[in-house]
Amino acid sequence: MEQVFGPSRQELIELANTRMPFGKYKGRLLIELPEPYLVWYRQQGFPAGKLGAQLQLMYEVKLNGLEKLIWPMVQK
Repeated sequence: MEQVFGPSRQELIELANTRMPFGKYKGRLLIELPEPYLVWYRQQGFPAGKLGAQLQLMYEVKLNGLEKLIWPMVQK
């Protein structure tokens, strides 16, 4: 049986609470970014580093309709 690995709970909590540090959506939580914006990044290339990995993961979350799993982790 193939073993599948994904992000840890801590990584998902961090993803839920990370804000976009620049651009049109500066200050917004990554979960709040519109899907077309993430699709654009997918086509252009995600930035290097941790933010790029988080944007790519958020793209996958939104693409697969899994936002409902992330919203409860947002700290208010």
